[in-house]
Amino acid sequence: MHHTLSQLRERYLLLTLAGMQFSHILDFMIMMPLGPILMREFAIGTHEFGFLVASYSFSAALAGLLAATFVDRFERKRLLLIVFGLFGLATLACALAPSYTTLLVARGLAGAFGGVVGAMVQTLVGDLIPFERRATASGIISTSFSLATVAGVPVSLWLANQFQWRAPFLFIAASTVLFILIAQRFLPDVRHHLTLKKRTHPFAAMFEVLRDRNHLRALLFTLLILFSGFTVIPYITVYAVANIGIAQADIFYIYLFGGAATLLTSRRIGRWADQRGKVKIYRIMALAATLPVLAVTQLTFAPLGLWVGCTTAFFVLVSGRMIPAMAIITSAAQPKLRGTFMSLNSAIQQLASGLAATLAGFITTQNATGQIIGYDRVGYVAIFANLLAMAFVSRIAMHDQQVK
Repeated sequence: MHHTLSQLRERYLLLTLAGMQFSHILDFMIMMPLGPILMREFAIGTHEFGFLVASYSFSAALAGLLAATFVDRFERKRLLLIVFGLFGLATLACALAPSYTTLLVARGLAGAFGGVVGAMVQTLVGDLIPFERRATASGIISTSFSLATVAGVPVSLWLANQFQWRAPFLFIAASTVLFILIAQRFLPDVRHHLTLKKRTHPFAAMFEVLRDRNHLRALLFTLLILFSGFTVIPYITVYAVANIGIAQADIFYIYLFGGAATLLTSRRIGRWADQRGKVKIYRIMALAATLPVLAVTQLTFAPLGLWVGCTTAFFVLVSGRMIPAMAIITSAAQPKLRGTFMSLNSAIQQLASGLAATLAGFITTQNATGQIIGYDRVGYVAIFANLLAMAFVSRIAMHDQQVK
């Protein structure tokens, strides 16, 4: 069942959700370009930095599991605004953290609330946008990644360079206040799921989701996709500085050009997937993504222009495959269980991200000169997981419409 929204209201809805997504994606993304600064500030190595990235993901995974026990029991808008507000407070705590340990804890709290925000955003897309426009809607939501990359990260790096590493987290916390006010105005109340039969215990909905084999296949698909990306992503900046020879001051070019390119391609990929078939376009994007994954993990030296070209292709294709993939995954859920399913899916996303970052942290080491050793092996792991996901996607059925 979908609310009937005018074209203008639908656009405002999607832009509002994209804005909220922007804040928590930027909160997660900013750790990667800040990696060299944080490693120097706290005198930590790749293993400890891997835990710093993974703490966000692991706590988000746990929060997703907990959210699955109650998310379908509350009106969607109110729950989203409360959790988003708590996310803003946790990000403020990151800015105020006095040590590596307290930052680790604060990152965990931000991940816990951010993960639920991400699940709620995708749930609202599934609840409010019809299947035939859902990949297009996912493309609009995905512009949050592009904006975080092209605008959020460069601004955050500028703030970090002008002031200190804490400034980006203050910026993100302030943005949550703005988007809460916008969401209060433009998000509709969503309570049709509350008319369904009440379940006897908190885990009933979760067990009902997990008894559906199609749900399990979609969750496994999610795990493979995220694992194939987040083995590589957290260490791109560290590797660029330590091995490729990119200056820390030039890192923002990676995000500026990568974000600008994805900003141009995200909505186009979404429309393409709706027109040509979500599974077909996913496979094309995923296959093409293997090339920049190889390039980014195998190069040992490159001028800035070549490296930015490789990372831009990486951003466009690795994030681009997620647009049809999220439409497939969202549509795999039984509508009455979509909130619970998407919370579990968010948990799987974050678990896969955390495991991938942790594994990559153990595969890689630093030599005496500070260079990263073993990043090429990380690339092989990512490509293997990507190929498995490509083979697996056709086994997922969509409840809203048969697979094209």
